[in-house]
Amino acid sequence: YIDDIVEGIVRVCDRVAAPDESWNGDQPDPASSRAPYRLYNIGNNKPVELLKFIEIVEKKIGKKAVMEMLPMQPGDVPATCADVDDLMRDTGFAPNTALEIGVSRFIDWFRGYYHL
Repeated sequence: YIDDIVEGIVRVCDRVAAPDESWNGDQPDPASSRAPYRLYNIGNNKPVELLKFIEIVEKKIGKKAVMEMLPMQPGDVPATCADVDDLMRDTGFAPNTALEIGVSRFIDWFRGYYHL
């Protein structure tokens, strides 16, 4: 949800990145470097089934989705969520907007912005 992302970015901006002197090119950690930068995953750390997400959207907009169910396709990821451990460790913040609330707020914004 965008408010969680903005909050995470604001908190990270207050923390100037420093080189990781223990960084090892033979076993690189893509989230750090000898260069002064840091990568953070800012997102929901709770996996949600796609059909549950669709159900939440359907309920909010008052319409049923037209779906064509297919088997998993090449490149599909069976489950994923954000690993926010580094963000939490460094800033004390982890995104916490419930999916139902974030979807509802987004749809309200979308409808208002596009006058729907």
